[in-house]
Amino acid sequence: MKIHIFASCAFFPKAMLFATMLAALSGCGADKAAATKWAAKVNGAEISVDQLNGVLATVQGITPASADQVRRDVLEKLIEQQLAVEQAREKKLDQSPDVLRAIDVARREILARALREHVVAALPKASAQDAKTYYAAHPQLFAQRRVYNLQEIIMPAQGAPVDKLRDMADVKSLDDIANWLKQQNIRFSGSANTRAAEQLPLNMLPRLHELKDGQSAIFTSAQTVSLVRLVASQLAPINEATALPQILKFLDNQSAATAMTANMKHLKDKAKIEIVAASAATPEAPATAPATTPVKRGEKASQG
Repeated sequence: MKIHIFASCAFFPKAMLFATMLAALSGCGADKAAATKWAAKVNGAEISVDQLNGVLATVQGITPASADQVRRDVLEKLIEQQLAVEQAREKKLDQSPDVLRAIDVARREILARALREHVVAALPKASAQDAKTYYAAHPQLFAQRRVYNLQEIIMPAQGAPVDKLRDMADVKSLDDIANWLKQQNIRFSGSANTRAAEQLPLNMLPRLHELKDGQSAIFTSAQTVSLVRLVASQLAPINEATALPQILKFLDNQSAATAMTANMKHLKDKAKIEIVAASAATPEAPATAPATTPVKRGEKASQG
């Protein structure tokens, strides 16, 4: 086994994150660093400076004092990894169906992530004024933010007695309402919790913000109906200076999600997508299951 290690200050990326670390390393000439492309060789296989830099960029908490040791530790791990790769290939593990499948999954995930980063990189960043506008438009999240002590009864939307719940909401205790639901053989679940405004669904927050302690509200969706009672609340405002950095991050994430959704819709609209009937793809399907015809998106599988 032959291992050659090139010791150089070129192992750290040029990003500002590592600027302070460079000063802690030995004084190496820039020309020598630029000329070296590899950090180590293991039986002739190169571990590149880019590989080392890529791993170093993910390490948290590096200080100038620990930079050199961290570099050596990371390089040692990469050497051990290369040795393991070589032995795996010798044993033909790289031809194993499980390994090939895992490699394909990883490759697809990396490419999908790369596309997302490519799309997001082209988006304009939210401005300070955008963040200030959002702050002013959502007082219930910031200037008038509250922490809510809530009790909730949740039931399936199908068959839920919404009108009766509205009648009882502010005149009956939740115990009385729960007992009535039991008498009607209506399935439900109950909970009690304390949540800050930002922990609540945005579609519920405006209504909850209007409630006074002891009042209730009904929330409906396609799947559930919820009766929520505000037991008590406490004002806990967040000032603009504190909120702006988080708002900027939220707006950028929201913009990225919108762009990715639009991009994926565009890709789906122009793609030819065929889906095999689900019953044929499940592990439980018998070996003698009849052949199925691929179903194009937008069509329904025929019922036999």
